[in-house]
Amino acid sequence: MSQVSTLDAPVKPAMNPVYRKRLLMHRVGIALSVAAMALGLAVLVWILFTLVIKGFGALSVDLFTQTTPAPGSEGGGLINAIVGSALMVGLATVVSTPIGILAGIYLAEYGEENKLAQVTRFVTDIMLSAPSIVIGLFVYALYVAHVKHFSGYAGAIALSLIAVPVVVRTTDNMLRLVPNSLLEAAFALGAPRWKVATLVRLRAVKAGVITGVLLALARIAGETAPLLFTALNNQFQSFNMNAPMANLPSVIASFAMSPYDNWRSLAWGGALLITFSVLALNILSRTVFSQKVPN
Repeated sequence: MSQVSTLDAPVKPAMNPVYRKRLLMHRVGIALSVAAMALGLAVLVWILFTLVIKGFGALSVDLFTQTTPAPGSEGGGLINAIVGSALMVGLATVVSTPIGILAGIYLAEYGEENKLAQVTRFVTDIMLSAPSIVIGLFVYALYVAHVKHFSGYAGAIALSLIAVPVVVRTTDNMLRLVPNSLLEAAFALGAPRWKVATLVRLRAVKAGVITGVLLALARIAGETAPLLFTALNNQFQSFNMNAPMANLPSVIASFAMSPYDNWRSLAWGGALLITFSVLALNILSRTVFSQKVPN
């Protein structure tokens, strides 16, 4: 009887070979995941540490008050590049925000009803993954080659083409999270569809839409390739958007490869400014404008 009871006894999970194999694979997977995360964080910390050490040494009053220096000269700053970047990024944000939000509303409302919305979503996904240099070449061929000069307007057009898909996708995703019960209640009160879309649905997720706009702003703030083909650069202070305009990404790319120590120091300072600006926008989007979707 004791022998029969021993044979009929259930096998403990720890002694089950299948369980032990799965447990081993689980532990190996966790270990590899932690190792990959540690490697990524180590590289990120290394980059930020180098940027902070070399970038803080270039921060001074002259950096924000003087224009870029001539080759081989001492001193100078990046005020012309800072102003140029602010003008082009600001104009691109003003252009891309309403277009992206309206397109996102259209996709959320009619995305499953007609072919045009499906094609729009497909093109948006392609533009999200398209290299920025391709967009720069597109604007160069479409605009710069016809007007026959580089300009801040061309740079703003290229940056807006990069920002629009981000705003469209974020707005579309956020609007789809609004519960149908909220929309049905608005329709039951006799509200037309356009009012439900703008005054009910969009208002319910306005914080998420603003987050998408900030993320798009952070995306285009450090773009270099499209500006090399559109805005180019300008050594002097200029507010004329219809002429070549200095910008931080182009100045950093130019100064970082120069043989002059002063230029390389200014490049580190500019890189630190862009990094902190993007970091501030990401923190702002994840804290101040964070919002839960209504139930």
